[in-house]
Amino acid sequence: MNDKPGLWRRIASGLSRSASKLGGGIATLSRRTLDAATLESLEDLLIESDLGVETSAKIVESLRNTRYNADLSGDEIKALLAAEIERALSPFAKPFEIDTSRRPFVILVAGVNGSGKTTTIGKLAARFRADGKTVVLGAADTFRAAAIDQLAKWAERTGASFVAREQGADPAGVAFEAIERARAEGADVLMVDTAGRLQNKTALMAELEKILRVVRKLEPSAPHAVLLVLDATVGQNAISQVDAFAKAAGVTGLVMAKLDGTAKGGILVAIAARFGLPVHFIGVGEGIEDLAPFTPRDFARALVGLGADSN
Repeated sequence: MNDKPGLWRRIASGLSRSASKLGGGIATLSRRTLDAATLESLEDLLIESDLGVETSAKIVESLRNTRYNADLSGDEIKALLAAEIERALSPFAKPFEIDTSRRPFVILVAGVNGSGKTTTIGKLAARFRADGKTVVLGAADTFRAAAIDQLAKWAERTGASFVAREQGADPAGVAFEAIERARAEGADVLMVDTAGRLQNKTALMAELEKILRVVRKLEPSAPHAVLLVLDATVGQNAISQVDAFAKAAGVTGLVMAKLDGTAKGGILVAIAARFGLPVHFIGVGEGIEDLAPFTPRDFARALVGLGADSN
């Protein structure tokens, strides 16, 4: 993207609550010498900021090995933490790419109800359409009439084709029809919205597995991507969501939504480290342009409250 300054502002603004918690905590440290007591305080602060116990310990251990007893300013400590967080996240940063040799490129989108899943699908549709791709949206979250209506509005807004049935219809049937429509129209991308009821994991898995079976009857290599949308505001609870959906649907990548509404942005670091899944996008606002490609350097600097990197 060539809108680097604007993109940075959206990321920094979206992570402002998390930065206030982590960066503000650094500013209140009583000691700025990286001795044992300060490092322990930093580790506590990282854990409280939802980076996870293991990742927080690794970051502090790296500082202990490289800068022990160094006298540093608050911004220097932030810069060191940002570099460590960037290093921890870099293996999981992977741009989302559409394989143009597969047409339609089938994307299954999962996530619990309220995670921002349907809105994320709409924002992705807008992104793909802006890139000149034809898109079909399949409303296989038939449990909620509101989800069907919301996706229909996004289809109209973005110029995507739309496939739906009535509330309560068989989700796998919707997925089947959506693939048939996408093939008939020669569409580049098909995104299928799925239900996200974790109250009954057995039923969720059975439903997703049925959708996968039906999809593969028409397109044996599909789905070509399975994106899990996570709500950053739930913090540590997102970990159990990744675990459940990874088992049910074979998640290939993550989208972290609602980062602008929480101080728990560090949870992305914990999840990436624990599951080893690529992070493709982060949601940093309500606007259609507020779904930003995930870049570890920008995320890490914004998370600790530093300004834009000049590099």
